[in-house]
Amino acid sequence: MPPALKALLAQLLGCAAAFAVARSCLLPTGLWPLVAVQAAAATGAAVALKSAPWWRWIHLGFVPLVVGAVQLSIAPGWYLAAFLVFALIYWSSFRTQVPLFLSNRRTAETVAGLLPAERPAKLLDLGSGTGSLLRPLARMRPDCRFEGLESAPAPYALSRLLSRSQPNVSLARGDFWNIPWSDYDVVYAFLSPVPMPQVWQKACAELRPGSLLVSNSFPVEGVEPESVIEVSDRRGTQLYCYLPAGPGLKQKTGIARP
Repeated sequence: MPPALKALLAQLLGCAAAFAVARSCLLPTGLWPLVAVQAAAATGAAVALKSAPWWRWIHLGFVPLVVGAVQLSIAPGWYLAAFLVFALIYWSSFRTQVPLFLSNRRTAETVAGLLPAERPAKLLDLGSGTGSLLRPLARMRPDCRFEGLESAPAPYALSRLLSRSQPNVSLARGDFWNIPWSDYDVVYAFLSPVPMPQVWQKACAELRPGSLLVSNSFPVEGVEPESVIEVSDRRGTQLYCYLPAGPGLKQKTGIARP
């Protein structure tokens, strides 16, 4: 079932539960007890429907926030403005189920250590966001080429602005599924569990032997990584490293089986 349909069904089930409880006269009078029942029931329905974890928090807060906003009598223009801001930032996240994740500097330093030391390399960042990975990499390895693709307009525009003085960074707005990956030594992904099977399939089909697929936080289900690297940052980031087409550069990149 598509995620949007699951979300709609969970909300409808939550409303049905609130209506049933209201008819039974088991709750104290007032609006907020009904809101609490609806939010809890919608969240439970999302769990039963096996929605992604972040959907549960959305269901838990959706109706309470709507009711609270209505009671505050906020002008309609603010809702439109908020919608436009979120649309520019998250764009197609509702369809791809890939939120905006930003890589930190410690992660960039670790990824830099995976690049071949004796020659220039070319890295592609799938969903490059604000360029938080590519900019520090470009400073650490000015001999290498770093490219990123981002679909959301606001992060893309910001990434272009912040990297305008770095000639070895190239950014484009688009869909990374629609370009070939065969020219890259490293493909970096910080996405979500949902697209990782497709990422793996495309990497196996297109990457050259020895080219490295690095997934931040989200492993490819059912595939043993070549190694798992612990990043010494506050969130305990793990980088799952794969050699989809064979170990041609395994020794050069310093990656060994755990």
